[in-house]
This record gives sequence, structure tokens and C-alpha cells, in this order.
Amino acid sequence: MLDGVKHIIIVLSGKGGVGKSTVSTQLALCLREGGYKVGLLDVDLCGPSIPHLLNLEDQDVHQAPQGWIPVYADKEKQLAVMSIGFLLKSKNDSIVWRGPKKTAMIRQFLNDVYWEDLDYLIIDTPPGTSDEHITVMENLKHMRCDGAILVTTPQIVSVEDVKKELSFCERTKIPVLGVVENMSSYICPNCQECSNIFSVGGGRAMAEKAGIPLLAELPIDPRVWQSIEKRSSCVTLMPETTIAKKFSELALAVVNAVGENN
Repeated sequence: MLDGVKHIIIVLSGKGGVGKSTVSTQLALCLREGGYKVGLLDVDLCGPSIPHLLNLEDQDVHQAPQGWIPVYADKEKQLAVMSIGFLLKSKNDSIVWRGPKKTAMIRQFLNDVYWEDLDYLIIDTPPGTSDEHITVMENLKHMRCDGAILVTTPQIVSVEDVKKELSFCERTKIPVLGVVENMSSYICPNCQECSNIFSVGGGRAMAEKAGIPLLAELPIDPRVWQSIEKRSSCVTLMPETTIAKKFSELALAVVNAVGENN
């Protein structure tokens, strides 16, 4: 099912609440609006947020002779989405599964979803380095996985957790495309004053120490939610804002990094 996928990118973070799913969603939207055909796979089984982030919670997955047909976020079918959230009766249903059942579900996502031809498949993972991550890598070991994006926030506690993802990537032989420091500052939408409400530069320092690229430093901007709910990137809806320029730079950096790996 992944034979028609040109590039596979995994988004990782050792800590929850760093905005990893938002980064994955916005990156997928930016790539789609750049003319690429994109898939977004949500393997966070216990906290599937991609359907909510893309305002797709009322959508269902359909079975076809080719396999599961993903949900499309646009009429042009340029952004395909798959998440366990589409398989639940209610968005409030909890997933209380042990490891083997999680493993089986992720294998189905990777082997039974009919993605067709994609330029990029973005895989959004849960925090940590557990069953879901191991299953993804075991199923991709015979495929070309272009690499991982590590998402952190500037605080020390977040950076320390994300360092564990570096170790995971080394052990599983995943190339690291770079680090994204999310919530690096807050830019007031009215006066444009920049405030560092968290600490500063944790992601940059980690990237420099590990010798990997810093792909982007993304400020907090509440308007990102408005763009996502409209299933459009902030680059399209508010192109003059700082956050839009940063996400545009991130998408370009990812395209360039993947190109260099081929």
C-alpha cells in the first residue's frame, strides 16, 4: 500500500503538549498548498487529535476492494487523512488497549490503507518511544523512511525528553531531518511585540549540540487554529504574519532535506 508513496516523514516528541499534532497538520497543509499530494497518518491511538484539528470528526472510513479508503480533507483529494478517530462511534470513546492490539491496529494503518500515489506521507506519533513507534519502524524497515522531525518547546524539561527521541532514532537507524522548536515566543497580534513566555533557545541549543538542523522556531499565534479549522494553512490565510512565514520556511526546509537524502 505504500509503494506509491515517494517520501515518508515521522513526527516525534518525547513529551506531550508540545504541539506536535498541530505542527504535523500545518506542515501537511503547507505541502498540499505547495502543489504536493499529501497523506497524514495519525498513529496516536489513545489521543487521536488530527480529525479534530482538521474539522473532520463527522467523517467515516470506507472499505473498498483495494483496502481502507482514507478521509480526504479537500475536494481535489490532495490531502488524505487516516486516524482511529474515524473508527470510533463517539469522539469521547476511550481506547483501552494493551500493546498487541495497538500493534495490530498500526499494522493495518500501514498495510491496509489505500493511499494511492503520494508525494509525502506525514506520520504523527504519540509522545514517547513505545509500542506505536516500534511498530511503525518495524513495518517501515523495508521501505525508504526519509527521516524524523523532532518537536520540542524551549523549556529544559521538554528538551530533555526530546533528547530520548534522538537516542531512539539512532537505535532504529532513522535519519533525523531536524528539530522544530514550537511555542518559542508569543507575538501579540495587535502590537507585534514578542514575549518569551517560556525559556528561550532550548531547541536551538539541542540541535547545535547534536549536530542536526534547526528547522524552525515557531511562535505562539492563536490564529493558527482558525486556519486549521478551515482546512487551510496559515500561509494561505494570513501570509503576512510571522507564524505563516515560519511555517513556510519549515515546509521548504523539509522539502530540501528530503531531497538531499535521495
